[in-house]
Amino acid sequence: MTIKKILIGVDDSKFAEHAAAYGFEIARKFNASVGLVNIVEPTMMPPMGASADPVLGMPMQGVGVEEMELLDIRKSQAEDIFDRTTKRFARDIKVSHFTEYGSTAEGIINCSKEFKADLIVIGTHSRSGIDRLLMGSVAEHIVRHSEVPVLVVPFKES
Repeated sequence: MTIKKILIGVDDSKFAEHAAAYGFEIARKFNASVGLVNIVEPTMMPPMGASADPVLGMPMQGVGVEEMELLDIRKSQAEDIFDRTTKRFARDIKVSHFTEYGSTAEGIINCSKEFKADLIVIGTHSRSGIDRLLMGSVAEHIVRHSEVPVLVVPFKES
């Protein structure tokens, strides 16, 4: 088995941080390089001047921040995540950064192809029941559609 490139999905959660620790440890054992990917999903904002939300009854007004400004903020957040993760785990490992826009699962799969990853490492929230049904499962989608092995690192809160 040859593992030269490991793609690790990161966000600003303890689940992703736990998975990153595993991914970097595997990278050390195989002398592999690491790609960190952060997905920026589209933000849904109500249109400017909209009235009250018919379901929640709350005012739906624009926040006054243009869409491009939101993307810049999210990109800056991704850079902060990359910096923290790299400083904490990388040491002597070569690390590349990828920011993808769109669906988390598809973004990670597409990035794994671009990076030519031999392994994808992702964390999971260990959801079950109705929460999993309503929220969907990013990890499950990646496992089903990836062309390379996927290590899903569970995190159980104590």
